[in-house]
Parts: sequence; C-alpha cells; structure tokens
Amino acid sequence: MDKLNFLTAGIPLRAKDYKTGFEALTELNLNGLELEFVHGVRMSDASKEFLKNNKGDFILTAHAPFYINLNSKEEDKVEASIQRIIETADAANNLNGYSITYHAAFYLKEDKKTVFNKLIKRHKKIFEALEGNDIWVRPETTGKETQWGDIDEIIELSKIFPKMLPCVDFSHIHARTAGKYNTYEEFCSIFEKIGNALGDMALNNFHAHIAGIEYTLKGEKKHLNLEQSDFNYKDLLKAFKKFNIKGAIVCESPNIEEDCKLMSDYYNSL
Repeated sequence: MDKLNFLTAGIPLRAKDYKTGFEALTELNLNGLELEFVHGVRMSDASKEFLKNNKGDFILTAHAPFYINLNSKEEDKVEASIQRIIETADAANNLNGYSITYHAAFYLKEDKKTVFNKLIKRHKKIFEALEGNDIWVRPETTGKETQWGDIDEIIELSKIFPKMLPCVDFSHIHARTAGKYNTYEEFCSIFEKIGNALGDMALNNFHAHIAGIEYTLKGEKKHLNLEQSDFNYKDLLKAFKKFNIKGAIVCESPNIEEDCKLMSDYYNSL
C-alpha cells in the first residue's frame, strides 16, 4: 500500500447497489469499501461482474460471516467456520481484494493457551486450502473479554503465518478494556507493539476498523456515530499520521460514509 485509504463498511447508505455506491465514494473522495458477508458468502453474478470490471483504484476488503467460532465444542461448527473463512478469502481474492477479517473464536471458559493452540491447528487448515491465494487473512481484535482476540494474541498468531496480520479494531480495544486505549500515547503504543513484533511490513499493510462505540465493564455493547461516542478518533488519526501507516481504515459507524468522510477530511488536514 502506498497510502492510508478510507473505506465504508458496506455500500454507502445513500446508494442502492455497487454502481451507485462507487459513485458515492467518488463524490465523497473515499477510497473503497468492505464487503459485508454477514449471513454467508453470497453475491449475485451481476455484482461480481460489476466489481471485477469497475474496481479501478478502489480498495476492497471483506468481513467474513458472523457465524464463526474456531473454538466451538461441536466439530461441524468448527468445520463450517473454517469453510466460511476460506470462502470469504476466495471471494475477495477473485475480486482483486486486499484483505479479509473475521471474529475468530470464543474462549468458552477455556484457558487462553489451550484456545491459542487450537487456533494454530485450525488456521493451518485454512492456509493449506488457500495456497495460491494472495489475500491478507486477519483475525480482528474483539470487543469483549469472552471473545478470543486481544491484540497480543493476534500478533502472536500472525508471527506463525506469512499471510496473516492483525485487523485492529481500535473501538473494540477501547470497549474491551472498559474505556482505556483512548489517548494519543496509548494509540501510539499499539503501533509500536505491532511494528516491533511484526515489522514495518505490518505498518505498511494495515487494516483497521473505527467507529463510535458504547460499552460497559463487560465490553462492547453497540456501535455509535463518532460524535455520539467518547472514542477519541482525532488523536488516533494523529497517531496514524505520526507512524505513517499505510493500508485501509474501515468506518463501521452507523452513518458509515459520513463518519468515514469526517475521518478522511480530518486526517488529510493534519
């Protein structure tokens, strides 16, 4: 990646399909969108054809379906989760996408090391199936302590697989820690940690999620618009600028394109 790009989580709300979505992104001077495979990796042939032929300089990322738990007690659910990640990566790769992300697992009251070791085995199967697929595969930092995926766990897993890097959801980290990770220094510490552990390559090929967020002591409750939240997006963007991060920021606020434009304009003003 040669710069930091700003993407909406899905088609902009003012649009009705990918064609009008791309028109809206152009009008707003935004850089692309994240394909939201919420309930399954499904897309019409017409949409695939349009995206392939009209992607141009737009960046495409993809979010795998929410029904993923690589630590399920039921083997068929583990296999289905593996398959959904593979399908998402194949779909994104076929559209010349950049990166995919997913919520990898729940602890289900097991200790962290046990879950981590299971996730190594299960990701080996994923990467074996994706041989020849060049997409970045990224577990996302999660918003609750019951979910596998704090930043340290994802960094450690990324050290094992050459085509894996973290998807850093800064709002989730803020919610998971019940209000921490909301200052310039704390944001910088995340970039330092990733750079030290995974190298400049990780900072030059970044994938982030940002939104306003409501949370309790138990973690994430729901996404909010940035200005309705305590999330300190301005200092976060200053940290992005300081570290010269390149890659994609995906806005997941309810008003996706408005907050995406807000962040893009603020970042470009720095």
